[in-house]
Amino acid sequence: MTFEPTPQCARRLDEGDPLRDFRERFALPRSAGGKPLAYLCGHSLGLMPLAARGIVMEELDDWAQLAVQGHEHAHRPWIPYHENLRDGLAALAGARPGEVVAMSSLTVNLHLLLAAFYRPGGRRRRILIEAGAFSSDRHAVASQIAWRGLDPRDALVELAPKEGADTIPEESVEAYLKEHGASVALVLWPGVQYRTGQAFDLGRIAQAAHRAGCIAGFDLAHAIGNVPLALHDIEADFAVWCSYKYLNAGPGAIGGCFVHERHDRPHLAGWWGHEPATRFRMGPEFRPATGAAGWQISNPPILSAAPLIASLALFGEAGLPRLRQKSVALTGYLEYLLGRLTPGAQLITPRAADARGCQLSVRITGPQGRGRRIFDALTAQGVIGDWREPDTIRLAPIPLYNTFAEVLRGAEALAQALRLEP
Repeated sequence: MTFEPTPQCARRLDEGDPLRDFRERFALPRSAGGKPLAYLCGHSLGLMPLAARGIVMEELDDWAQLAVQGHEHAHRPWIPYHENLRDGLAALAGARPGEVVAMSSLTVNLHLLLAAFYRPGGRRRRILIEAGAFSSDRHAVASQIAWRGLDPRDALVELAPKEGADTIPEESVEAYLKEHGASVALVLWPGVQYRTGQAFDLGRIAQAAHRAGCIAGFDLAHAIGNVPLALHDIEADFAVWCSYKYLNAGPGAIGGCFVHERHDRPHLAGWWGHEPATRFRMGPEFRPATGAAGWQISNPPILSAAPLIASLALFGEAGLPRLRQKSVALTGYLEYLLGRLTPGAQLITPRAADARGCQLSVRITGPQGRGRRIFDALTAQGVIGDWREPDTIRLAPIPLYNTFAEVLRGAEALAQALRLEP
């Protein structure tokens, strides 16, 4: 694909985009004055599918008209509501339908699955994560270790990039586990690292973990709906995710998890994980539902799950292969344009398309506070990205709704901000 830093090139690319009409099916944000914004922040909060409003209103109407009978007689009965999300999530996760379930939120799900899968014993008591992991993940892991009477300073291992590097090659994970794997109980790794945008070969990491006798778990908050996944085939043990980023389900929306079908082990129980046929007998004995559905604790929050139905329908219609193809092109155009920036801005996301998703992260160098001032100037020009302390701007063109013209606008605005802030 040939790129040029011109409106004509961006227009040509947009006109040739077979997915361009999907943009019209999202609510596109505008400034207070009514001008369109260049929204490059779907890695933080996805835009609202227009169909979500109607689905949520249907649930509210059913609540108003049916009250408790909505559990069985709503347009989409509430008791099996999570089943509306199962197939779409399975397709995006590369899983069998029975291996996924929409429930709770990301960190709650992480705690539930760590409680089941983290079984320290003898020398094997450590959890391996990446240095600079999302803070909620680190909090969850450290507290799980401490809950078992162990010291996180010893049992939490944070694998850092090599000196002078920003990213962690899979070889480093493999090398660590080859040498120290006998002391590791569980590996928790991101599908896409939230700060750098690096995407990992999860199959290699799962294989390395299993060779060392470890459980392989993944946080897919920045991966699901962004990059291709094959959780069943790589034999991941478990995974968790949120749905308010690339899955466009709205702020605080329902999360999800994957548990490989080979696992049938004791876990924390709640009534919604009980087999549906006898759930409402309210008996004292817990009989788990088949597959990941048995890991549910409580009934699903209908109003926060409803928008995900609208979004998953769009993913199914567009198809992940076509979305990925467009994503590679959009991000490639952004990389090309960022390569023309003035000194003082450094791309820290891998250059290889298969080592990243939608997101590109730009480190701003220079005097203290320069990066934040540049980010604020970018926002003032109507380009919405994301700032991460102490020095990083994250931009993510999303294939379902962003355009090449918006990518050009974002890159030009950043270049101008850099020139004005020496």
